[in-house]
Amino acid sequence: MYGDVLGELRLGHLFQAAGLAPDDVVVIRHTLNSDGLVSQSEAEGPKLLTYTREQGLRNKLGQSPPRLWLNFLATTGRRARFLTAYENHGEVPAERTDVHRYFDLRPSSVFSAHAQRLVIEWTADTVNWAKAGKHALTMPVVEIADPKTEPFPGFDSLLVSFSELLAVMDDDRYRQWRTALSSVQGIYLIADTKTGKLYVGKADGAERFLGRWSAYARNGHGGNVALRELDGVDMTHRHHFQFSILQVFSPSAPAAQVDAAEIHFKKALLTRQFGLNRN
Repeated sequence: MYGDVLGELRLGHLFQAAGLAPDDVVVIRHTLNSDGLVSQSEAEGPKLLTYTREQGLRNKLGQSPPRLWLNFLATTGRRARFLTAYENHGEVPAERTDVHRYFDLRPSSVFSAHAQRLVIEWTADTVNWAKAGKHALTMPVVEIADPKTEPFPGFDSLLVSFSELLAVMDDDRYRQWRTALSSVQGIYLIADTKTGKLYVGKADGAERFLGRWSAYARNGHGGNVALRELDGVDMTHRHHFQFSILQVFSPSAPAAQVDAAEIHFKKALLTRQFGLNRN
């Protein structure tokens, strides 16, 4: 359907497997240059979102760009490696200038398992920097590399965004993390990076950190009252949450010890008076 060679994998096959309608997608090929993304680290970091959301008044995305923007980085020849996906929530009219339009782009989990692993070959007709999904269907998939294992950084060094938390729960690269998080109980901190407010929680009993944090990955609030209220107002607010661990206990530690530590950190960080704890 998408290729001339029987059995050859094309980008359209991945769209189909992910349930993506081609009209809902634009595929973007970034290159490193002095006028935009100057290094690979910039292309793989927060600069990518800032750079991508700024578009000229006349560009190949059209007046009403599609909902999903798939971002690739050019490597060698016509090859490009998948970086990440953004969900387009429309132009921000208040930011428009005489030269640029700015779009409300938000991180998307689409193709997250393929980040840094999927390599495609850009079609040979014209090497445009953006292609509508329907024009990208026949792009050959050159490689889907085995996931690189991410070493667990240690409980004291753990600092995870919500988007990273989704990957930790589902991606094979984070097997070591899941093993570590399932082995201990303790106290964790959620920081709202938009408001600066904090939430102290505990992961105890058989649930441990893995079970507790998987609830946040599923619904964005883990059943916590204040976090659920934030999510009810804006379901994208969860992407501002940052997770870390304050104290670790062995699986055999008594519940009273874990409870006492939770109370201590709530008092120390004033999360009842000024944060997101309601009790």
